[in-house]
Amino acid sequence: MEDNQTKIIRRRYNRISVIFDLMERMIKKEWRVELLNGIHGEVLEVGVGTGANLPFYDKPVSAVTGIDFSPGMLRYAKEKAQHSELSITLLEMDAQCIDFPDNTFDYVIATCVFCSVPDPVAGLMEIRRVCKPGGKVLLLEHMRSEHPFMGMLMDILNSVTVRMSGANINRRTLQNIESAGFNILENTPLMGSILRRLVLSPNKTEH
Repeated sequence: MEDNQTKIIRRRYNRISVIFDLMERMIKKEWRVELLNGIHGEVLEVGVGTGANLPFYDKPVSAVTGIDFSPGMLRYAKEKAQHSELSITLLEMDAQCIDFPDNTFDYVIATCVFCSVPDPVAGLMEIRRVCKPGGKVLLLEHMRSEHPFMGMLMDILNSVTVRMSGANINRRTLQNIESAGFNILENTPLMGSILRRLVLSPNKTEH
């Protein structure tokens, strides 16, 4: 059964879906291109939102499945999907309970998603579960600054950002990734320690 926190966050994302494309501009086009460069096979995008990444998928990707718990967001993503030459399926689904079998996808993609998932470790464990053992999880994620003053300021402001948009700005995402059992293969800072591009392996023992 869905928890109350998930319902609250969904309502907030439905509310801001009409302006979300403007908010997505904080992620530079070149960051999206670099994240998706070289991927192939069956791809799952978690928290597809309004579909900002969809124009940047290309062959040899065979199919993209995008999921989001906000029907408001998916309405805009479907408009973008119509312009793609790839097979794109968009589904309303919660990242904390992904309705696919284990080891389904070659790549799992998420951009600035785990700031808003109510239980981020549960969501990360789900994407690890549905990623094939030899696959990769690619993330662009913003998180709590490692700078002492900035980190403290983000803690103070977090309650405001959560109420406004549903996004937590002080998540300790690297620790959450480790707790979910991933092996971090690449960790590239894009905006100091606040925004990072991450390449993860679902195989904890892989080096």
